[in-house]
This record gives sequence, C-alpha cells and structure tokens, in this order.
Amino acid sequence: MSQTTKTTTLLVIGGGPGGYVAAIRAGQLGVPTILVEGDRLGGTCLNIGCIPSKALIHAAEEFDKARHYAGQSALGISVSAPAIDIGRTVAWKDGIVGKLTGGVGALLKKNGVQVVHGWASLLDGKTVEVESADGSRQRIQCEHLLLAAGSEPTPLPSVPFGGMVVSSTEALSPADIPKKLVVVGGGYIGLELGTVYRKLGAEVAVVEAQDRILPTYDAELTKPVAAALARLGVELHLGRKVLGLNGAGTAVRIQDASGAETALPADRVLIAVGRRPRTQGWGLENLQLDRKGNALRIDDQCRTSMRDVWAIGDIAGEPMLAHRAMAQGEMVAELVAGKRRHFQPAAIPAVCFTDPEVVVAGLSPAEAEAAGLDCLAASFPFAANGRAMTLESTDGFVRVVARRDNHLIVGWQAVGRGVSELSTAFGQSLEMGATLEDVAGTIHAHPTLGEAVQEAALKALGHALHI
Repeated sequence: MSQTTKTTTLLVIGGGPGGYVAAIRAGQLGVPTILVEGDRLGGTCLNIGCIPSKALIHAAEEFDKARHYAGQSALGISVSAPAIDIGRTVAWKDGIVGKLTGGVGALLKKNGVQVVHGWASLLDGKTVEVESADGSRQRIQCEHLLLAAGSEPTPLPSVPFGGMVVSSTEALSPADIPKKLVVVGGGYIGLELGTVYRKLGAEVAVVEAQDRILPTYDAELTKPVAAALARLGVELHLGRKVLGLNGAGTAVRIQDASGAETALPADRVLIAVGRRPRTQGWGLENLQLDRKGNALRIDDQCRTSMRDVWAIGDIAGEPMLAHRAMAQGEMVAELVAGKRRHFQPAAIPAVCFTDPEVVVAGLSPAEAEAAGLDCLAASFPFAANGRAMTLESTDGFVRVVARRDNHLIVGWQAVGRGVSELSTAFGQSLEMGATLEDVAGTIHAHPTLGEAVQEAALKALGHALHI
C-alpha cells in the first residue's frame, strides 16, 4: 500500500466536541492544523450521545403527552388513540444529527483545517500513522499533538454486549420498542434512556448497585426524579448486583445484599454503568504518559507529562462533559498559538435530562462543608412559581449555597421541568463572583421559572417574597 507523509503544527486526534473546537479555534488563529477522525465528525456527543438522546427525549415526551390527552386532561384537550412510528422518529433524529455534523465539517473547512478520515496509531509524541477505510496509510508529523479520543461505554463482564444486550449507542437507534427493557445502571444515561423507553410504551426496570438513583447527586435533588419514575411505572431495583442473564437468555439475574436472587424478565438489556476513557488500541501506550486512574493526567493547561502533547475531554477523565471538552479545546488552541491561558473555571454546570431535569453547578451544601466553608443554603420550591403552575409542573426547587460571612455564592442546584436552561444563569453568577445581594437585586422577568433563582437568593437573605 502507498504511504505519504504530511507535516503540520497542530495534529488533533478525535473530531468530537473537544477536538473539533480546538481545530476550529486553531484555524482561526492561523495555526496549520490537521484533524484525524476515524468515524464521524462530532464524536459521541453529536452522533450517539447528547444530541440524539435529547431528540428522543423530546419525541418520547410528546408521545407521552398525546397519550395523556387520550385520557382526561384538565386543559380540555382530547385526542383519539395516538401511535408512534419509531422508524420515522429515528429518521428525524438522524436528520438533526446530520445537520449538526455537516455543520462541523463546513466550519472546519471554512477555517482551513485539513480533515483526515481514518484511524490513528501513535508512533511517538510527534508522529502518527493513519489508516483509511480503503487500507491506505499515511504518516503525519507535528509540533503539537492534541489527544481528544473521547470515551466509550464501560462493559459489564457478567453481561457482555451483543444480541439483546446493548449500549446507549444501539439504544438511540431502535428498530422497535421492546416489551420489557432492563436498564443496568441508575445514573443519568440509564435514567434518561429508561424514561424514553417507558414513555414510548416499554415496561422498564432499572437496576442500580447503590441504594439510590443518580448516586453522584445529593439525595434531595433526586427525590422528585424518583417520584416521577414511580408515577411513570418504572421499576427501581436498588442495592442490587447483576449476576448475568439466565440460561435461556430471557431474564437478568440480580442479587440483593442478603444474597437472595431474583430474575427480571427482559427482551432487551441496556448496559449503562458508565463510560471509560478510550485509551486502548491506538498506540497510546507508546507515549508512556502519566495516568490518573484510567485517564490521562493533565495540568491546568491540559498538558500531559510529555512536552507538546496535550489531552482534553473524556480521555482526561471526569467530569466527562462535552462543554468541558470544548472549553479545554479552545484553550489549547490559544496556547499553541502563543497566548497565555489556564483552565480554571469557577464551575462547570452538569445537567441530567431526566423528567424532571436536574442541574448542578459549583458546590452542594455537603461539598461546601467538606471544603471547610461555613455556608448557608436556601431553596425555593416551584410549587410557589406561577410559570411552573402554568406548565403543569410544580415539582422541584432551586437551591443556592453561599458563604455565610460575605454571601459569595459558591453553588447552585435545581430539579424541575426545564431547569437545564437555568444552568446559564448559575454558571455566569459563579464565574462573575456574584453575591446573594447581586442575584436578589437583579430584576427577573415574570412569569418565568428563572424567578425561582432570585427567590432562592432572597430566601437565603431572609426575605423571600412568595413563600
């Protein structure tokens, strides 16, 4: 096979949110850049993660709403028996993905980034070999190597992928809706997709090893989610260990703390026990970079232990969030271009798109206490918010955490319908060093869910107006 050699200043491995943003920014700054992507531009997030899952969440919500209106509705709306064509739903979802990934390609081209489609193997910190789909190989040499290879679903040895056992990737492009779905993992991926399938008509059981759902979030935030799952009819099996499938392959065997075993009937099993950095199979071991667990160890400029080798996004560990990768990618491009930057965000918001949604930014009350801060916390319930009433969704609350001495806000949490959109206000207030008085004294539009942000700050100051 023929082999050619290219040279560039910046070589980016991986075209997900971190990699493509880094390449676009580098292109804007005039840095010669090559981006290598083995599959599709946009990475997990655009193709098989954030974007398609939100599309299916929306479709499932609309279908569930239609079925709700087939019964009795206080709004006076009635419909005859609704149906869903899952093939058309998936095609619609794929259309959104196609528009976004096409847009990424156009932006890279516009900014002079050369995209090489193929699978990269690292030879050393300056040299990569890329094999294209047609079997041809080429070498690329660079001054700066940016590793943005992302993550992959963590397998469960007792229930290997294949056949009826799927990851989130397959779950996002179903050919049909199973009658009985067992979801292994009660984190955000398992609950988001479990809720989708339940709303689309499947019987859903969720198995979680911890004693509550969303174990990385504090318990107060998860209570409204657990209550909503119960109303939907999602079965929760908490504090359970998965042993494997039964002999016939028709059920998932689970075990409680006492050792008692039960079997959950299933015609599809979704394994959603987390994601792990993609570090295997592409020569990363040749660089012998320092690790932090399974992830690459980086400093506050995303530098690895090898000079001019950088790492961003999921391959650099938690938090595995697309917007973190994007911000890191932008910074690395600017550093390569000679600018001075450090990655020191005041907070990185995280959103769980369950029903209701959960958003956190900064420190929770327990985290503030663990950090040795003397803080006060105050919550404002959506039950006292007029906009929430008009949306028929009054579950949940907004909570603020602030230092007792100077009222500096150190954290926000919220659970409720549409609270993902409050993450912007949370992030801005933390980044700008806002105090309780700053937020309480800002006039918020009425009627909006965002008023609960102001009311939480007012409550922390001792004079909430609407409770």
